[in-house]
Amino acid sequence: MRRTSVSRKIFVLVNTIFLVAVALLCLLPLVNLFALSLSEKSAANSGIVTFWPVDFTLLAYEKTFQNNNFIRSILISFLRTGIGTVLSMCVITTAGYALSKDFKGRTPLMWFFVFTMLFSGGLIPSYLVNSTLGLKNNFLIYVLPGAFSCYNLILIMNFFRSIPKSLEEAALIDGAGFFTVLRKIYFPLSKAGLATVALFIMVGNWNEWFTGILYMSDTKNYPLASFLQVIVVQGNQQDLALDPTSAAAMSERTIKAAQVFIGALPILMVYPFLQKYFVKGIVMGAVKE
Repeated sequence: MRRTSVSRKIFVLVNTIFLVAVALLCLLPLVNLFALSLSEKSAANSGIVTFWPVDFTLLAYEKTFQNNNFIRSILISFLRTGIGTVLSMCVITTAGYALSKDFKGRTPLMWFFVFTMLFSGGLIPSYLVNSTLGLKNNFLIYVLPGAFSCYNLILIMNFFRSIPKSLEEAALIDGAGFFTVLRKIYFPLSKAGLATVALFIMVGNWNEWFTGILYMSDTKNYPLASFLQVIVVQGNQQDLALDPTSAAAMSERTIKAAQVFIGALPILMVYPFLQKYFVKGIVMGAVKE
């Protein structure tokens, strides 16, 4: 058996301690948030809640799911994330497949896309364009402007360029079309890349809050991220929809904590299923240009 040197053991120990510390820094705030959402009013207001509920109660979650504004916002977020992810993946996979080929004019076209990644028109021109297109107070504002991402396009394109050309040539000789090649050859061989990019898009759509506040006149059309930004950051208590009895019986901190925890839960549930593709996807997508 190969012996491990002392320096190697020390490195592994220090590295393990460091990674555990980083993991705890990410996990403990979420545990504290969950404990706060399950604690009684006086304990939450006095700041004695750490990582375990004090005077356990589910009242915050009961009132959260009785809040029509919250339920509406979370449904909008699910629709936005689902439709936005599917639409964006369709756009960047087809564009990435086309740009993975060598053809005349490919380099100027790629530089055109990269330019859009480095420079934008700015907030006011974007607002004027989207408003002129009729996207203000329209659900499509959540999915259309962000459907194309140059960064994600480059990742997908590099995945496709890593696939041997001989596979596509053999399929074309056998009579397959380009969409058949894309569906039956490129997609199965690029699962890691597709899952990684899909995770990026899902998290981006779920967490993005500024679009709702900028383009929606009514808070009833806000996605969850915008809704939470209004009640947690801006301190707007009207959207909490608490009756006087509930307001007296519970702390605003507990109901805000419950809503923030529920908002983070869907992504936390999805990530473990895509994690095995994540590191592989990032590394493979950065190999070629």
